[in-house]
Amino acid sequence: MFEFDQYLGFLAFLTILTIGFWLMIFLLTFVIPYWIGGSLMEFLKEKRDEKKAARNA
Repeated sequence: MFEFDQYLGFLAFLTILTIGFWLMIFLLTFVIPYWIGGSLMEFLKEKRDEKKAARNA
């Protein structure tokens, strides 16, 4: 079967794989939509301010 160092390597592999999986899930469900939504709101705010400045000038 496995020797002890192979067992530790297998556990390290599973740990890294699991951490990567949950990091990917976290990034895809929270971070990226938050980033896109914030940049979209900032873009719309800039456009609105440009229209307001052009109207007042």
